[in-house]
Amino acid sequence: MNDMTEPFAAMASTIRSSTHLVLIPSYNPGRKVFDTVRAARRQWNPVWVIVDGSTDGTAEQLAALAEVDDGLEIVVLAENSGKGAAVLHGLERAAHAGYTHALTMDSDGQHPADLIPQFMQASAKAPDAMVLGRPVFDSSAPFERVLCRKISNGLTDLETLWAGIGDSLYGFRVYPVEPLRRVMQGQRGMRRFDFDPEAAVRLCWSGVRPISLSAPVRYFRADEGGVSHFNYIRDNLLLMRMHLRLFAGFIVRLPQLLNRRNRSRGTHANGQT
Repeated sequence: MNDMTEPFAAMASTIRSSTHLVLIPSYNPGRKVFDTVRAARRQWNPVWVIVDGSTDGTAEQLAALAEVDDGLEIVVLAENSGKGAAVLHGLERAAHAGYTHALTMDSDGQHPADLIPQFMQASAKAPDAMVLGRPVFDSSAPFERVLCRKISNGLTDLETLWAGIGDSLYGFRVYPVEPLRRVMQGQRGMRRFDFDPEAAVRLCWSGVRPISLSAPVRYFRADEGGVSHFNYIRDNLLLMRMHLRLFAGFIVRLPQLLNRRNRSRGTHANGQT
């Protein structure tokens, strides 16, 4: 274990933020989680990993790493409840500890840890906003995933009257803790794969403006340590039900959203004259 813990000990001197933390939900991620956590810790302090009922042995190894790094906290949930549920658990703990913002990123190495400071800085400059990653794909991106993403993004644009979310599914984001907690506590959904798009839409509805920043995404093959729990049928059906739910909410809120958009356009026009 020494060859894994020594790099973390060297990271422990990183200046600790009192407002912004990195939150990594993790479920049976395989060995990539250690690279992900190392990379996140090089860029930020603190980093919290919410182990969502993993059975692959990574929880124990992560706990050992945290023993030699006070900038890393591991929270182990007894049962797998889904990504959104794990994030909500982290948000509750973060709020109790006094943190105001949380950057979420996946544990499988797909997200660019080197951009954590840039996203955190954007959040610090606009604390009322959510900073959303806009993925830049390379050749590793599966065609089906990219296509489904375009469909989901189109629906999200409609449901928010093109508020500027950019990408609905990319989980590399900085959220203001309290608005997201309130939104999630008021919903029975948003607990699994539907978390990312529904969080963005409902936060837009509640008045949290999106800031979109480009960020690369990489899909690792199995021989590279990549692990995917995405199920095309199950998760796309989940997204379909979610969008039906959101569209119903959109119809109810349409007058309010139109009024807000008109006010925003009026303010923008007056600022230019």
